[in-house]
Amino acid sequence: VGVDHFIRVKLPLLAHLKTPIFANIYGREIDEYGALAARLNSVEMVAGLEVNISCPNVKAGGVAFGTDPNMAARVIACVRDATTKPVIAKLSPNVTDIKMIAKAVESAGADAISLINTLTGMAIDVVTRRPKLANVTGGLSGPAIKPVALRMVWETANTVDIPVIGIGGIETAQDALEFIVAGARAVEVGTANFINPTATIDIVDGIVSYMQSNDIASISDLTGTLETD
Repeated sequence: VGVDHFIRVKLPLLAHLKTPIFANIYGREIDEYGALAARLNSVEMVAGLEVNISCPNVKAGGVAFGTDPNMAARVIACVRDATTKPVIAKLSPNVTDIKMIAKAVESAGADAISLINTLTGMAIDVVTRRPKLANVTGGLSGPAIKPVALRMVWETANTVDIPVIGIGGIETAQDALEFIVAGARAVEVGTANFINPTATIDIVDGIVSYMQSNDIASISDLTGTLETD
């Protein structure tokens, strides 16, 4: 709907919430990211920006920003220069080495990293023999991507010094706890909300119950406690 419509129409609907609101932004070119960040920098209700760098770079022939360390760093640096708000770089899993991308965005000024974005997939209608998606391929999310997400969160958390936010197939408190043990400082819940509107509340309550049952005082005591030896 565009940033102006978002500010004018969407944000007022959230004004009654006490929860800090982060805006997820994306652009087709690097300068577009900077323009969006600058526009939102003066919007008080927006606490921070999550930068989706999985979108194709029009000028580079459709190469996704997040699949190239140099492009990823340039996008984050552009956003960093345009805003004083916290910047989260949301990384694509469709790469050879997630650690290289993570280090690049950290060096460019990201305050945190969230991952993973959707895996590229497709579906086919065998009756019409045509793709089921208008764009032929699309993003796969939900429980199927959780093992991939966990692995990439673990790798990234052991590579960078900034906080990592885990995303991908989180439906229950146990799912969320797995990401935290792997090194995530926080988690995001997306697809599960379409199945269960109270998913996030249930997850929070489940984490509290787990901590009480195991006499854990702080969630940070769990972060990155995975033993691999």
